[in-house]
Amino acid sequence: MRKVIDIRNLEFHYYRQEKLLNNLNLKLKSGNIHGLIGKNGEGKTTLFKLICGLIFPIKGEIEVLEYEPRKRHTGMLNHVYFLPEEIYPTKLSILNYERVYAPFYPEFSSGSFYKYLNEFSIDTKNTNFEKFSYGQKKKIMIAFGLATNAKLILMDEPTNGLDIPSKRQFRRMISSVSNKDNCIIISTHQVFDLENMVDNIIIMDEHEIIFNELITSITNKLQFKVSKKREKNDLILYQEETAKGVGQILENKTGVESSLDIELLFNALLFDCERIKTVLD
Repeated sequence: MRKVIDIRNLEFHYYRQEKLLNNLNLKLKSGNIHGLIGKNGEGKTTLFKLICGLIFPIKGEIEVLEYEPRKRHTGMLNHVYFLPEEIYPTKLSILNYERVYAPFYPEFSSGSFYKYLNEFSIDTKNTNFEKFSYGQKKKIMIAFGLATNAKLILMDEPTNGLDIPSKRQFRRMISSVSNKDNCIIISTHQVFDLENMVDNIIIMDEHEIIFNELITSITNKLQFKVSKKREKNDLILYQEETAKGVGQILENKTGVESSLDIELLFNALLFDCERIKTVLD
């Protein structure tokens, strides 16, 4: 595994606006799929833009693949792919889109691109992007991004506009391209879309990263369960009412296996972050 992202004491705000990112620190290596979650307005999209060098920090340092993003060095740009939430309009056909943009990525695989498009049931004979729906455009851009074989792939709300079968296909594709040489970060409000797909959870709150843990570490030290009613137990770190009953997070003293509930974990961390982090340390 190699160092992909190294962010130290990052601060950022737009002109004459309040601080959007505050003393943010993040270190990520290759080999994992990361889920980035947080409330609206925390600065997740802004963080992606800073990583790509589209905007510049007010304070702090960023290294991406050992390059400074603001310098937009080709050694970095050739290996970073950013899928924004908005799909910008273009009149290019799929074939011409590939001809224009694929050369920027030295590891791009045309065969993989059309394979992913076929798996998404995209008609590649369609004349241009304007004739596709928003969801279809999203699928095309996802297919292109994965076909770049970039060392760093950033996806901002990639499942917006996808129907349930397409989300399932998306999860399969992401799992198939993840390897020891790349790093994938998926930012989404759809926490259920991250389950059974990501290896690591990153959580933002109050414009900082408050949590960054591998799922295996979380489930080894925490137990997630649903009870019929609230209970008093020294091992219970957090509990809340859910549609299925009372969701609980307990300190896992006995090595019981349980499935991670990302939404419950997120709520628990916003309620009492330090208590859970103490158990995980």
